[in-house]
Amino acid sequence: MNLIIVESPAKAKTIKNFLGKEYEVIASKGHIRDLPKSRFGIKVEDDNFIPEYSVAKENAPTVKQIKALAKGASTIYIATDEDREGEAIGWHIAHAMKKDPEELPRIVFHEITKTAIQHALDTPRKIDMNQVNAQQTRRLLDRIVGYKLSPLLASKIQKGLSGGRVQSSTLKIVVDREREIKAFIPQEYWSIDTSFKPGIDANLILFDGTKIEKLTIKNEEEAQLITKAVQGQDFSVDSIETKQRKSSTPPPFMTSTLQQTASSKLGFSPKKTMMIAQSLYEGVKTPNGTSGVITYMRTDSLNLAKEAVEMGREHILNTYGEKYLPKKPKVYTKTAKGAQEAHEAIRPTMIDFTPEIAAKFLKPDEIKLYRLIYNRFLASQMMDALFEQQVIIFKSPRASYKATGRKLLFNGFYILEGTDDKDKLLPTLIKGDAIALEHITPTQHFTEPPSRYSEASLIKKLESEGIGRPSTYAPTISTLQARNYITIEKRQIIPTEVAFTVTEMLEKHFEEIVDASFTANMEEILDEIAEKGKDWQQILRDFYFPFIEKIDKGKKDIKSLKLAKPMGRNCPQCGEELLMRSGRYGNFIACSGFPKCKYIEQIDEDGNTIERPADEVSEEKCEKCGSNMVVKNGRNGKFLACSGYPKCKNTKSLDAEEKTCDIPCPKCKGKLLWRTSRRGAFWGCENYPKCDFISKFEPTSIPCSQEGCDGFLARRTYRNKEVYECITCKTRTPFEEA
Repeated sequence: MNLIIVESPAKAKTIKNFLGKEYEVIASKGHIRDLPKSRFGIKVEDDNFIPEYSVAKENAPTVKQIKALAKGASTIYIATDEDREGEAIGWHIAHAMKKDPEELPRIVFHEITKTAIQHALDTPRKIDMNQVNAQQTRRLLDRIVGYKLSPLLASKIQKGLSGGRVQSSTLKIVVDREREIKAFIPQEYWSIDTSFKPGIDANLILFDGTKIEKLTIKNEEEAQLITKAVQGQDFSVDSIETKQRKSSTPPPFMTSTLQQTASSKLGFSPKKTMMIAQSLYEGVKTPNGTSGVITYMRTDSLNLAKEAVEMGREHILNTYGEKYLPKKPKVYTKTAKGAQEAHEAIRPTMIDFTPEIAAKFLKPDEIKLYRLIYNRFLASQMMDALFEQQVIIFKSPRASYKATGRKLLFNGFYILEGTDDKDKLLPTLIKGDAIALEHITPTQHFTEPPSRYSEASLIKKLESEGIGRPSTYAPTISTLQARNYITIEKRQIIPTEVAFTVTEMLEKHFEEIVDASFTANMEEILDEIAEKGKDWQQILRDFYFPFIEKIDKGKKDIKSLKLAKPMGRNCPQCGEELLMRSGRYGNFIACSGFPKCKYIEQIDEDGNTIERPADEVSEEKCEKCGSNMVVKNGRNGKFLACSGYPKCKNTKSLDAEEKTCDIPCPKCKGKLLWRTSRRGAFWGCENYPKCDFISKFEPTSIPCSQEGCDGFLARRTYRNKEVYECITCKTRTPFEEA
């Protein structure tokens, strides 16, 4: 038996379908070893950095299963994802099995198809330690920054804050844009909206020898003067220019452009896009069984396999005709930093699995994204669209206007999805023809501030700055949102108040952490480790020791920036001053004597205290201490609680005595009571905690018919049918047969 170890269970299932009985395929379910969650996990000895990897408890069963299969395997193939992270995961799997990573064959594939898997098995390689070390360096750098910087942010600003190498520089980009918006001062300007007969819209470009641009006309007085002067003028056609223009085909998708296009065209968040793309890559139903229908979706390459291009060109020829097919295949190159040219762009794996066929097999969101990927791949290999561009100048003694229009001559790749470019065909005119004004109106405008980033435009910015890599874009934005650094409203990213405070502190004391060029340069260094084997330990030394010096200095020198505002009144419980604080879930009022005094007040958006309704006193007395029981509101409705809280923590269901059961407890024969908890209502024994019997359904007096069982049946609904179920052995009996 041969063993293939992949990352995803879905991928394992798909690959298993392609191979015979001599292969067993198992998934590691991602990372099985990592740095410990509860401590730093990096030993610094003799200026060397030794990561203390361990297997988390939740991963132990998977490791045990892999080890058991590995013992009986003649060959063990590492088949984790083809990126650096996948290379590192494969290395960790080898160590978890106590195998030498150098001795295990490593196979990679860009797509999960039978042909690709068989080719990978025929051409194995060794684990690339340069890629592993690049990933280790990234992981250790992120642990150093996160583990050392986050506590400082929490102590100086607010609990629960975190800092990160990519996260913090991304946050600065968002904060800087918001600063631009807040500092923006609108400028007034006017336009002279004009149309000539028959309905030709034109822009004023020259008046009395002055070139008219966006901000040239500054006020209403100037606008009215120009309008009145133009109204009395005679215009004629001064020039007509006609040119042909091409609209070039777009390149195939890589991770960033897929996320951006899916956001603008489908309204998908980057996180959603990657989740759907993952399922399309790992395997979905097709006419020929389960198979991956797109290539690997984490890539920054625009390369396309020669075989895929040939199949795409054949499909274009057969479906759309010869005029849509270029004479030679189109080749695209990526000029941005760090492109991994060994990878492929995102494309369909089976050209005959068209969106029309796929619609019968894929889920609604899957077909939307698949159609986007499929059509973009085809478009990248089709003919350009061809337009006729027309520019006409209308002139009078004092003014000149320009009218533009264009006509689609050949749709080219637009045949796939159409075009958003509206044709604006101008009428046939001759130079020297008189042209009459139809309408002229001065209109006031104000300059607008730069727009906030959307998730798509932020990803585009990160890519252009060289910050992060394809696999990090979506998680970085998700982390900022989870940490309450940003909110996303109407697809706009808005930094919170604490984001400004954190960014200002980092700019002042840890400028390299938020500096885009530093972060981008670090990505290039990681690329050099992966591609050229650069000394990764030296990279860590160069960063770690100066950084730790700044951390130690910051602990002493950075003044507290905690978002606490004195309220001018004292705590009703201990007399200390009350402060308004900002937490993960908004503002609240708390005692300055915390943690000794835990008094808090909830407040509304305007800062007004939300008064809590007075507790309703019940007629019942607490059976534990004799105090009055009061009515409280909980997740599952009202319940009784002792007024002596926190000394007495006794609680009781309001309807515990109202709903009774005639059947005694099957375990101790005590009385059964109807109780409530966070997980819902249930029947429980009055002798709890000595007796822990519970049942979601009320027991009846009907005994269980199973031999050796002394339980009783409870009536319930199971799969839309009324049945009796034994509360002890769980045997079900149809309602009619009991």
